[in-house]
Amino acid sequence: MKAVQIASFGGPDVLQVAEVPRPVPASGELLVRVHAASVNPVDTIARAGEAGGITGARVPYVPGFDVSGVVEAVGPEVTSFRRGDAVFAMLDLRRGGGYAEYAIVKASEAARKPERLSHRDAASMPLTALTAWQALFDTAKLERGQTVLIHAGAGGVGTMAVQLAKWKGAKVIATASAANHDFLRKLGADVVIDYRAQKFEEIAREVDVVLDPIGGDTQRRSLGTLKDGGTLVSLVGLGGAARSDSRVRAQAILVKPDAAQLARIAALASEGKLVPAVSHTFPLERAKDAHVQSESGRTRGKIVLELR
Repeated sequence: MKAVQIASFGGPDVLQVAEVPRPVPASGELLVRVHAASVNPVDTIARAGEAGGITGARVPYVPGFDVSGVVEAVGPEVTSFRRGDAVFAMLDLRRGGGYAEYAIVKASEAARKPERLSHRDAASMPLTALTAWQALFDTAKLERGQTVLIHAGAGGVGTMAVQLAKWKGAKVIATASAANHDFLRKLGADVVIDYRAQKFEEIAREVDVVLDPIGGDTQRRSLGTLKDGGTLVSLVGLGGAARSDSRVRAQAILVKPDAAQLARIAALASEGKLVPAVSHTFPLERAKDAHVQSESGRTRGKIVLELR
């Protein structure tokens, strides 16, 4: 089968299409014919060899953690799926393998693809939607009537977080460049702050939850927006200010696959309450260009690789 493989860590040029053996599903696993795979920031970090503590990537390595496709074969002890089922999944960060014509997906990582979504749109959702779900609901315990500040609202996680928080009944404040303000309002943001022209800490006050995918000075300044007992959830680790601020609760998380949560996310997508945001699509052979776009920092929503 064709797969995008990394023979050595480095820049986007190390992504090369290669012929590799088609994997065979073991017990509890599915072999999925991949129709689409999405690109996440962790992919580019892994490609550069800077995510060893997260992914444990070792070359040769096939990147990719989001897939949507059709079950080609099932391994022993799989009873929840059968050949021909359309599924989408987040692959374990320790394994990867999504940039390929076929991928191994554990049954515990997969859910049925929402019928109303194309494979392209479905592939864009698992990792980012699960990240937002686990940050807002599992960690921060966001409740109806609370206020949440979501940084990088137009990014992959941000677009999912804005919609999930609004579905929960929270007031949503999001930061983004001015060009993305109307887009975020359509997704449900109540207040949108231009981080380039405005100081978010002067507008967002006494919030219950902050979702921080940026870190650094943004994280430090975000602490002052929280009410006493509020929660900051970081996707990039905690700085010293967050670790030492006893007034609030600060926690860093790393997303993990969860089939039950993904099935709930699929249901929301089927009901039109969670809408994918895909801004760039590339064929598998242009994975290098997809990584260049990802690293530009100018992507609204998600980037997806489509397979013929």
